Amino acid sequence: MKISGFTFIRNAIRYDYPVEESIRSILPLCDEVMVAVGNSNDGTRELVASIDPGRIRIIDTVWDESLRKDGKVLAAETNKALAAVSPDTDWAFYIQADEVVHEAYLEQIRQSMERWKEDAEVEGFLFNYLHFWGSYDWIGNSRKWYRREVRIIRPGIGITSYKDAQGFRRDRYKVRVKPLDAWIYHYGWVKPPVAQQSKQKAFHKYWHDEDWIHRHVSDSAEFDYSDISSLARFTGTHPVVMNPRIARQNWTFEPKPKSIPLNLRHQFLDRLESLTGWRIGEYRNYRVEG
Repeated sequence: MKISGFTFIRNAIRYDYPVEESIRSILPLCDEVMVAVGNSNDGTRELVASIDPGRIRIIDTVWDESLRKDGKVLAAETNKALAAVSPDTDWAFYIQADEVVHEAYLEQIRQSMERWKEDAEVEGFLFNYLHFWGSYDWIGNSRKWYRREVRIIRPGIGITSYKDAQGFRRDRYKVRVKPLDAWIYHYGWVKPPVAQQSKQKAFHKYWHDEDWIHRHVSDSAEFDYSDISSLARFTGTHPVVMNPRIARQNWTFEPKPKSIPLNLRHQFLDRLESLTGWRIGEYRNYRVEG
């Protein structure tokens, strides 16, 4: 069984992406990892090239600045990396540059890929998500966070990245997937406040026009992590590859009850979900196979 990883990145150092940890977290499963490295000016290419020269293949790209609306450029970059995987690949493992897989799940993931390798009805695998916020000690636990997404697909059958690269489609159809009891740790909202604010100012331009950015993105030098509806303290363990980064954390964050606004409707829906597991109106960009 051959497994290829694929991802994309641009200016990882400037915006403090854990891209090295991200790639290293899937390397134990992968024979190769394709990385579309966009036009960067902060040493990102050199960083990626140093991770594992024997297995990492860099695709040098230039981001199409005309694809600014709705995050389409992110899907375009994802598809460049996907198109470069070896033609004899059985499964392609997608990981975004702020996502990390815990080593505890690697063997289960490998066994699942082996089990369903010859079943053409299974086109991918679905992961659960933990979304960290403000620090490595807190996770988002409200409806605003997506709970699951596809991160392993069967290449060579017409599956491509969809919309802003959160999920995939085969032509216009949802990908047929098997759910895994495995988790993606999403660290996109854990950065020094200055780096987070800098990222917000830069990356919103790939979804919105300048007027929207002016009205919705603060001119402050630091990101305001207090603007969150609900959080829960994280009591588990982080992936081992994240330990050095966590040890370097040089800012503090502690949620304050007065900074968390109350929304009765969301409280009711969150309570219903906690009791039943049912999320009303949940967006599902996939089709779960029985």
